[in-house]
Amino acid sequence: MIEIKTFNGAQIASWLDAVAALRIAVFRDWPYLYAGDRDYEKQYLATYAKSAESLFVLALDGTRVIGASTGIPLADETAAFQKPFLDRGIALGDVFYFGESVLLHEYRGYRLGHRFFDEREGYARRLGRFALTAFCAVERSPEDPRKPDGFRANDAFWNKRGYTRQDDMFCAIHWQEIGASAATPHRLRFWLRPLS
Repeated sequence: MIEIKTFNGAQIASWLDAVAALRIAVFRDWPYLYAGDRDYEKQYLATYAKSAESLFVLALDGTRVIGASTGIPLADETAAFQKPFLDRGIALGDVFYFGESVLLHEYRGYRLGHRFFDEREGYARRLGRFALTAFCAVERSPEDPRKPDGFRANDAFWNKRGYTRQDDMFCAIHWQEIGASAATPHRLRFWLRPLS
């Protein structure tokens, strides 16, 4: 039986290590190919730990964290994620930002992806002041030879959830890929949805 639990603000502190380990495991796969870096994870997740209104949605199989989804008011995010909104003239206070949804492969196909979006969107609505929800995802060339056979992008799922791919909103985030000797910049595209 998979159990869904939500935590926000200071409550998330005790879950940071589990979410960091899950991010490293899941993002090792295509399309992120993330080599995994505990120091980077601590720095990245510290932003959520500092925000009084951050959200962790955790999927638990017993006591094991097998999935996680995060959210945070964009005003509490780092500058790299804020800049594309400021450049577009969107007020930071109008946006609730979704950090990631990660789920171990063997637990996929049980509609947990929908549950993660439901929980984050519902939380943003309850906070009562956001006009948009948003997230970003890495962009890879369709011809990249590392792409596994049968890979299916999430675009159709995101469209069904009401998110629109933005053609002029990107950020660059550095991470080290598997087999690389150093971190390099990666382009991530934003997707937006009106919260109403």
